[in-house]
Amino acid sequence: MLDPYFSATKIRWILNHVDGAKEKAMRGDLLFGTIDCYLLWRLTGGRCHRTDATNASRTLLYNIHENCWDDELLALFDIPKTMLPSVEDCAFEFGNTVKDLLGASIPILGMAGDQQAAAIGQACFEPGMVKSTYGTGCFMMLNTGTKALASENRLLTTIAYQLKGETTYALEGAIFIAGAAVQWLRDGLGIIDNAEQTGALAAEADNSQDLILVPAFAGLGAPYWEPDVRGAIFGLTRNSGPREFSRAALEAVCYQTRDLVEAMQADWSNDANNITLRVDVAWWRVIGRCNFSKYFTCPIDRPTILETTALGAAWLAGMKAGIYPDMKNFSKSWSLERRFEPKMEKDLREEKYSNWRRSINSIIQQQKI
Repeated sequence: MLDPYFSATKIRWILNHVDGAKEKAMRGDLLFGTIDCYLLWRLTGGRCHRTDATNASRTLLYNIHENCWDDELLALFDIPKTMLPSVEDCAFEFGNTVKDLLGASIPILGMAGDQQAAAIGQACFEPGMVKSTYGTGCFMMLNTGTKALASENRLLTTIAYQLKGETTYALEGAIFIAGAAVQWLRDGLGIIDNAEQTGALAAEADNSQDLILVPAFAGLGAPYWEPDVRGAIFGLTRNSGPREFSRAALEAVCYQTRDLVEAMQADWSNDANNITLRVDVAWWRVIGRCNFSKYFTCPIDRPTILETTALGAAWLAGMKAGIYPDMKNFSKSWSLERRFEPKMEKDLREEKYSNWRRSINSIIQQQKI
């Protein structure tokens, strides 16, 4: 069992360095699977070796255009196809749990990757719809419909979901550090006791200071993809304190989100200026309480149900079982809790964002010296 990212390189290492591994793989005695595949295997008592198209697309071994394991990639990594699970729709009869585990044999009818399930839970079923999930990092997906759009702005082309044999694609951008910046204030600097304090402190920050935090603690993700750069703070003064650091941490999330929105707008030509973000996960309340949406150029919709990854997975299974509504009616059931509008004066917003971009370019150039 391997995590869904960079799995091809890891399995190749195992096959080449573990005695007997390649021979067992060729015989079908050693199998490869991502986390979902492993859980299915365990829940079914080793009877089912399957995955879905969204998780398969993360392995570096799946052809997302032809919807099959890619022979050329398998040859490149020297991985036998006999190891691989069958790839199914996201809503499918994957198998039944072993009765002894849960007291009854329960059908397993839904499977999707983390971010794809969140997009489903947000009912982002129409091309052009965008969701953004906030946790330790941030992951944004734009539904591009049945067309696999090749990004010209360093975004990932991926599978959003596959239902009834039809594949829907997406553009995805990943921010490495979002909520982790708030965790750093708490655990690294010790200037807050809990995440909820951040919003209140940020609201009291000195407006004469423009502290910019670039939280590249693990490099920069999309759309920069600079793994070797490290974080920096710009505009630091003697009067910079917990309030200013709190605002800078939250602003960094907003600026990085706008980076992704602009990249997606550049790639997506259909009504690109009419993007509305559907955001999820409770951490967003830290930002929303101070209306940090004012840093964006598009509206932000926060749904009633924030745990959309769980909701999306539940809908897949429930829909397949016939106890949940179809896609159209599920979309109608999506409920808005609050909409945040961009209210900052445009010139000020653009000035702040320009400062952010200069700061980003500065640390990238510094790393290359």
